[in-house]
Amino acid sequence: MIPCVLTLVVAVASVLLVSCSPYPEPRPNQPKAGAKPTPAQVEQTKQAKLQGQEDAQKRAEEEKKMQTQTDLQPPETPRDALDSPADSGKKPDSPKPVEYEFAKMAPGRDGFVLSPYNNKIIDARDEKTGKKYPRGTLVSDPTYPASEKKYFRVP
Repeated sequence: MIPCVLTLVVAVASVLLVSCSPYPEPRPNQPKAGAKPTPAQVEQTKQAKLQGQEDAQKRAEEEKKMQTQTDLQPPETPRDALDSPADSGKKPDSPKPVEYEFAKMAPGRDGFVLSPYNNKIIDARDEKTGKKYPRGTLVSDPTYPASEKKYFRVP
């Protein structure tokens, strides 16, 4: 009696489990397999193809028109070339170098500095050799994330 009930319970459970498996749902605009497209769908695809061909033809005409216009026009002289530095006697403005702040030496700790941004103690020694970085070396502040990295110079 018990083996029959156990077999029946296993069979019912497996039927319920199999019936819960997902099945692929059709996409809303995708025709079913084997189904013939409706006349409206056929007309839409024809119109879309014609529209694509017209657009491609327009683009080709515009490119051809632009090419002929550029061939007819003389090359433009940049405004900077007209006002050359040799003529005016001025030197071109060079970008200003970024001025980085100097850190302060940490009192009583050789090779450590205080960050100029948040006054936290930072190790300013080379990881490989353990020697202090030379004065003026540009160092990144490890207390800031990479997105807002801050730099300072070793005192």
